[in-house]
Amino acid sequence: MIDRINRLTEQVEALKAASHEELEALRIKYLSKKGEISSLMNDFRNVAAEDKREVGQRLNELKNKLQEKFNTLKEAFDNREAQVGNLDLTRTAYPYQAGTRHPLSIVKKEICNIFNRLGFSIAEGPEIEDDWHVFSSLNFAPDHPARDMQDTFFIAHDLEILLRTHTSSVQTRVMEKQTPPIRIICPGRVYRNEAISYRAHCFFHQAEALYIDKNVSFADLRQTLMFFAREFFGADTKIRLRPSFFPFTEPSAEMDISCNLCGGKGCPFCKHTGWVEILGCGMVHPNVLENCGIDSKEYTGFALGMGIERMANLKFQVKDLRMFSENDVRFLRQFESAY
Repeated sequence: MIDRINRLTEQVEALKAASHEELEALRIKYLSKKGEISSLMNDFRNVAAEDKREVGQRLNELKNKLQEKFNTLKEAFDNREAQVGNLDLTRTAYPYQAGTRHPLSIVKKEICNIFNRLGFSIAEGPEIEDDWHVFSSLNFAPDHPARDMQDTFFIAHDLEILLRTHTSSVQTRVMEKQTPPIRIICPGRVYRNEAISYRAHCFFHQAEALYIDKNVSFADLRQTLMFFAREFFGADTKIRLRPSFFPFTEPSAEMDISCNLCGGKGCPFCKHTGWVEILGCGMVHPNVLENCGIDSKEYTGFALGMGIERMANLKFQVKDLRMFSENDVRFLRQFESAY
């Protein structure tokens, strides 16, 4: 009798059920009127008197253990049914909301990919900079308006520590440490003390390119600009260069592209000129090369820079710069399928 009880106890500990039918089969096998427990109870009358106390105690323990095991299995099934009961299994699987990339990230990546194909590598630098890397090394005069508090966020004016106003500071850091040839693209966030409006913000993003080597000419710059414009805006894009001025380049130019909305015919977006300005460029000023320890008689180079928000405006026809930084989900969801 004791041996039978021990065998059943081992079986109880290993009991499992994968469905209600299996659970009911276990109940019938062990707990029904014709089950194992009832059979043991019927045989209990044949146990010797001196063993009845021990056998009866072991038998009750087995019965209680079996009942607890059955209740545990049943409770697990009930909980599972309660969870499934809240679902409409006749419905099609509803889509989970997919995340999206920010439009500025999309445009920045596309710009960098185009220049990567031309052999430009990505360079980055600190957003908290010093006056030398942001202004002095780039040939800015001591009284240049850009140094004024109205244009620049100074963190420690007496120490000349500030938030960078352009990513050209990354170029100067690379020129100080690296021997030409240098071919880099510098994307990043910059800061200027400007009133926030639909066309301006106190922070925005730039991507600047720099190429320095022997015998680099303005023709190389123009060919690079033509390649970039047609890769970014389309094969039919035309460009034009207008003379301009920047302290760190000479000669300097502004680049326009044929309006990608009207195809150059004239529309309100391009102010009926057929052209849209997108970036500034020029040959690196000899003073900048010398300031960074590069022999301007041996090396020449070109630099160009563009606002990523500006490029995103042209790419996606977004007319308010503030939308890029407000994190409006309704706006960002428009770019779910973009790249």
